[in-house]
Amino acid sequence: MSASILEHFTSLVDPRIERRKRHALADIVLLTICAVVSGANGWEAIEEFGCEKLDWLRQFVPFKNGVPSHDCIANVIARLSPKGFQTCLLSWTQSIAEVTDGEVIAVDGKSARGSRDRRRGRQPLHMVSAWACNNRLVLGQEATSEKSNEVTAIPKLLELLELRGCLVTIDAMGCQTAIAAQIVAQGADYVLGLKGNQSTLQEAVEDYWSVAQQDDFAHVQADFTEELDKDHGRLDVRRYWITEDLRTLPNTARWSRLRSIGMVERTCISDGKQSIERRYFISSIAADAIRFAQAVREHWGVENRLHWRLDVTFGDDASRIRKGQAPAIMTSVRHLCMNLFEQEGSAFSLPKKRRKAAWNDDYRAKVVFG
Repeated sequence: MSASILEHFTSLVDPRIERRKRHALADIVLLTICAVVSGANGWEAIEEFGCEKLDWLRQFVPFKNGVPSHDCIANVIARLSPKGFQTCLLSWTQSIAEVTDGEVIAVDGKSARGSRDRRRGRQPLHMVSAWACNNRLVLGQEATSEKSNEVTAIPKLLELLELRGCLVTIDAMGCQTAIAAQIVAQGADYVLGLKGNQSTLQEAVEDYWSVAQQDDFAHVQADFTEELDKDHGRLDVRRYWITEDLRTLPNTARWSRLRSIGMVERTCISDGKQSIERRYFISSIAADAIRFAQAVREHWGVENRLHWRLDVTFGDDASRIRKGQAPAIMTSVRHLCMNLFEQEGSAFSLPKKRRKAAWNDDYRAKVVFG
């Protein structure tokens, strides 16, 4: 794979003029990826890794002029095109992952709080990612400056992906008629969360389930399933209902292939106290409670499987990298490193894998180059 991963980045445009290229772009990109895999979270750490592992790195690329300085690395990364980098990353990901029919693709956003630059008036980077739940891989990302821009970022991200046969899940920010239509046009189904941005539709769905619940679901045709989770003295009961009865909803024709509405009720009992939370959804799938529950559960799982690991293991939230396009590029590098570790396949935890990559040259080569 050593050749293949580099081949996927050959189309990345070098932002420097020719006479200023002391270090090849391939050297800088490979150094950054290998250093982040091995525990480096900042520019100086990337340079230090390169100095310690120069002989090892030269097995794969020449490094004719040695290791670039941390300033050089920072300047080059900050000037790269996020879109160009995403294209290269997507090309590599598609070459190693086959998205299976029916796979849940969770689209969700995360802010890198440390990237906020008050001095320059820049908001934190907000990255919308597509997570293949079965493959446990980041398929693609689209960067925005604010969470509110998810509405424009999501369609751009979806355009990059092969979605045919998949089930796309998005929270309420992405519950838009145009996004639903795009998902259907790309050959996929959707499960979309409802909240205040579709207030009329949300109220109608909420009223439907409220009336049904008061009547103990006696006069509705809904599929149902229930899950119990008991851990650390807390009991979680999650109940899922889904129906194809859309008669009480307004303007259903606006939503491409809208077929069903769902409700999830989560009851949490902890320390003798009980709380109840209800969430509402629209979808293009049939009234199959098991499939509906899987889609909702997989989407909620992104918080732990992707966002939490980015913050805890890779220090995404704590990163103070702020210059130019560097926050977006480095978040993509962290996503790439997570994908590399998933492909490696051993049962170690992600922190243990990263430590082992730092200490063991053979293991690092296996992770990065296969």
